[in-house]
Amino acid sequence: MKIDFTKMSGAGNDFIVIDNRQGLFSLTHEQVRAMCTRRTGIGADGLILVEASGTADFRMNYHNADGFPGSMCGNGGRCAVYFAWLIGIRPAGLRYAFDAGPDRYEAEVTGEEAVKLHMRPPSDFRERFQVGAWNCHFVNTGSPHAIAYVNDLDKIDVFTEGRAIRHREELFPGGANVNFLEVTAPDALSIRTFERGVEDETLACGTGTVAAALMSYRLGKVTTSPVRVTVRSGETLMVGFNDAMDDIYLEGPARVVYRGTITL
Repeated sequence: MKIDFTKMSGAGNDFIVIDNRQGLFSLTHEQVRAMCTRRTGIGADGLILVEASGTADFRMNYHNADGFPGSMCGNGGRCAVYFAWLIGIRPAGLRYAFDAGPDRYEAEVTGEEAVKLHMRPPSDFRERFQVGAWNCHFVNTGSPHAIAYVNDLDKIDVFTEGRAIRHREELFPGGANVNFLEVTAPDALSIRTFERGVEDETLACGTGTVAAALMSYRLGKVTTSPVRVTVRSGETLMVGFNDAMDDIYLEGPARVVYRGTITL
């Protein structure tokens, strides 16, 4: 079986994106994992099937790099939107359905390789609890996120520390993504994230970026919206929101890296 794919990057978060509007491909988790494995496969943080939907402009069927369906992915959503726009799905306000739940997301292509994605309101805020040596916070922004603040982000061993927190199932049933944050200005943060499903640090995490901005505003660590969040790739994502946190957007780059064909 030959599959045409597009490799995309959302601020360094990279994805394999496939046009599956005709329903031709039904991939096993082993096939997805093999495609996402670096060095022996295409290599990516996740795989997205853009599929037909009866209730939206398209459906985003998202899988983590481990091959299994994932929870909401903000950077993946922005890449899926830009891919849909490139293949001719171009309503003024694009709507897509996320395969892992009932929510519908709206987005706009705001420029060349730029997408603004409107997020769902957060849930399950938890502040100031101890996880080992770490003073943590938690919020769900479509995916579950633990948050810890640090003074020197570059010195953190994100893989070791993030993995230990991620697997605390008694605190985070099903596990959590783990974000280490440094406040750099009243309207700016830097972030590094250990992502579950990838089981490693990634160069960016969209829902983690949103979680970081919302929690930092709630705690008074940033004082304005939008918040500029610099991710590990060095690129910046913008998170805007109102005080009620029921009108939230994530805006930033979504780029085509290359196109190719793989034989499974």
